[in-house]
Amino acid sequence: MADERRFAGPTHDEYFIAIEHVSDAKVLMISVAARLAGMHPQTLRQYDRLGLVQPGRAAGGGRRYSARDVEMLREIQRLSQEVGVNLAGIKRIIGLEQLVADVQHRVVQLEAQLEAAHRRVAELESLLTYGRRDLVPTRDASTALVVWKPRRES
Repeated sequence: MADERRFAGPTHDEYFIAIEHVSDAKVLMISVAARLAGMHPQTLRQYDRLGLVQPGRAAGGGRRYSARDVEMLREIQRLSQEVGVNLAGIKRIIGLEQLVADVQHRVVQLEAQLEAAHRRVAELESLLTYGRRDLVPTRDASTALVVWKPRRES
């Protein structure tokens, strides 16, 4: 799903930039990311220093933001302005959301492993039922007592 943003450039021309919401490509310069997020570039630098957003770095050291980073900046702004959460609280929320995402990913992995284990158990059980010709089931259970003594070596 693409999001098209319009903003005024340095010469007051209008630019249209289409970005994918799911993109993690760090391609947006700080000035473009700031405009898309509706913030001042200095705010983005501060959020980077606080660890709220982790932009990539260009070869020259300039910050590069992804569409996902821009969405995160918008969410930080919403939490701060509309909900009234301070930056320390926002950092904690972001950390907990990442932890939840990591745990959900791990659960999916474990469910897949469990499903594979169930399939393997079923496969082995099917081999035991039909594949073992050296075992012959008996109908009657014996109650005989057998005593075994090892031979003594002379």
